[in-house]
Amino acid sequence: MKKELSLSDLKQVYFLGIGGIGMSAIARWFLHNGFPVAGYDKTESPLTKKLAEEGMEIHYEDSIDLIPKACLEDVEHSLFIYTPAIPKDHVEMNHLVGKGIRLYKRSEILGWITQQIPTLAVAGTHGKTTTSSLLTHLLISAGKNVTAFLGGITVNYGTNFIPNQSKENIVCVVEADEYDRSFLTLHPQAAVVTSTDADHLDIYGDGDSVLESFQLFVNQIKADGFFIQKKGLTLHSEIGDATFGIDKGDFQAHNIRIEDHRMIFDMKYPGGEVKDIPMRIPGFHNIENALAAAALAMQVGVTGEEIKVGISTFLGVKRRFEYHVESDDHIMIDDYAHHPTEIAACLNSVRALYPGVKITAVFQPHLFSRTRDFIDDFAKSLAIADELYLLDIYPARELPMEGVTSDWLLSKIDLENKQVISKADLLNVIEDKKPALLVTMGAGDIDLLLNDLKLSLS
Repeated sequence: MKKELSLSDLKQVYFLGIGGIGMSAIARWFLHNGFPVAGYDKTESPLTKKLAEEGMEIHYEDSIDLIPKACLEDVEHSLFIYTPAIPKDHVEMNHLVGKGIRLYKRSEILGWITQQIPTLAVAGTHGKTTTSSLLTHLLISAGKNVTAFLGGITVNYGTNFIPNQSKENIVCVVEADEYDRSFLTLHPQAAVVTSTDADHLDIYGDGDSVLESFQLFVNQIKADGFFIQKKGLTLHSEIGDATFGIDKGDFQAHNIRIEDHRMIFDMKYPGGEVKDIPMRIPGFHNIENALAAAALAMQVGVTGEEIKVGISTFLGVKRRFEYHVESDDHIMIDDYAHHPTEIAACLNSVRALYPGVKITAVFQPHLFSRTRDFIDDFAKSLAIADELYLLDIYPARELPMEGVTSDWLLSKIDLENKQVISKADLLNVIEDKKPALLVTMGAGDIDLLLNDLKLSLS
């Protein structure tokens, strides 16, 4: 953040890509602190509708005329923030750049905000949204004054942004995003890394570059701070390397058991143990996320018993192992899983919770490049299901790549009951078959089908 930008001089803020989950959290922070907020997004969504209801001025047409005049006429006192997902031919962005107006990435603004507040950062190619959301809930449950910038909508609070209640003793929780190396703007007091699997290879090129970026992030933790990583990761910090894991690490879960399709575990930590912690959110990966959140919460004075209460009352995050139907006849679970490791974690957890029940999975691949780069790993993970329906690849920011299709992925999967299917045909099939256990996965627009799928099971 450049020195000439001062919060005291700021009058209004404009966002390009305001409907993104991370961008909207920043937008809410500015609105909460009294600044008029406006923005563009490509399509209207439930989130952008909510932002508009909260008082933001949002439009969906890429037009210079729709940029607020106050921003263009008083550039010196305006802040322009953009997401890297905005395409290079975007009319509004090119107009602003052509006028010599400085545009800031969301990550730069987040770094600037968190420089002023003691910050707990959660990084990792998987698990960071659930971990940071659970950490936020642990702190609130324990009575801490929290502000949080999250990458998902928490069920407990119905938002991805938590405003601090006063200006004293604030603790900031940040989901530290590795995409585009955004997290390198942060200098947290304490941080966790949940995983360093290769991902975003369209940005990084290879797995070694991903790992290097995580190491640079760890190097930025403050000298008197705290760092913890999942047991087995290879990052190193001069301030020490605490670890967490199932039956291993400094913070560890053991005696895991399943009762009524829910998980319960005991947690050992340096200096103590907490027994019989019940999880409202299922999954072995979520037990690991809970350990990571607990370790950071303890750094700001949350006790073991307070952590037990917090974990037991955490309802999860939208689209993270989220139940949409839970009856005697049908179970429907939706998950944001879009990487092979995440898919395997989701399906293996479902298998453990519902042994002997046929798993019908629906997956929408996200990005042509990710599908190409991890094609064999996707095939292996998706084969955990008993029956599979593949939607077409969701392109997001990419153009199609020759030969990279859902049919190609399907051909790699060692599964008898499998097919590529359109969204319309999928709804008809689910309504006809009414599977006992349906799991939907993906990071594209598959969530727009959830209500119709839910009705199909009724």
